[in-house]
Amino acid sequence: MNSSLLSLLVLAGIAIFLILRLRSVLGTREGFEKPRSTAAPSRPDPRRDFEVIEGGPDLDITDHVEDGSDSAKALAAMKLAEPGFGVGEFLQGARGAYEMILMAFENGDIDELRNFLADDVMETFETVIAAREEQGLTIEASFVGLRDISLDSARFDRGTSEAEITVRFVGELTSVVKNADGEVVEGDPNEIKRQRDVWTFARTMGSNDPNWHLVATDG
Repeated sequence: MNSSLLSLLVLAGIAIFLILRLRSVLGTREGFEKPRSTAAPSRPDPRRDFEVIEGGPDLDITDHVEDGSDSAKALAAMKLAEPGFGVGEFLQGARGAYEMILMAFENGDIDELRNFLADDVMETFETVIAAREEQGLTIEASFVGLRDISLDSARFDRGTSEAEITVRFVGELTSVVKNADGEVVEGDPNEIKRQRDVWTFARTMGSNDPNWHLVATDG
């Protein structure tokens, strides 16, 4: 065997070895290459394009009355008629009105009452105050504080936009009744008296007059 044939055989052997080695490498996948998935490509969830986030209950209403009740529906209608209306703000105003009206009545201050009472309620208050004066009686009262306030019920007339809200109050005050000679005929200036009242306020929603008027009282 001459040298040329020997060289050819050596080269052929090297070529065969390289081909087998190359096949062994290409037949495996190693390293960091991720396996090819046979599953169908994922599609975006169509529900995301139509997702609707519904609002929860109006806490400004449900904090004070039962959700879905007639009163809750009436309060919601008031908000539609007057978007700036808030139940919490109304009750804050009612808190101040209760003290002012109660003390003005005890002290016989008719002028202070006139802008906050409906005509028939004003007439009743005036009658009681006049009767006290005729008997020579005066009342000395001091408002201690409001122990409790809660919304009792609400009504709304869609036709007239007339709203009515009834509120329960539990107030604390000291009060004495004196005769014409200044003698105490009822009460004790050192005794705190608890008073319970149920008052109804009314107003036309959307009107220019922001004041609620006391239209009914029930102790």
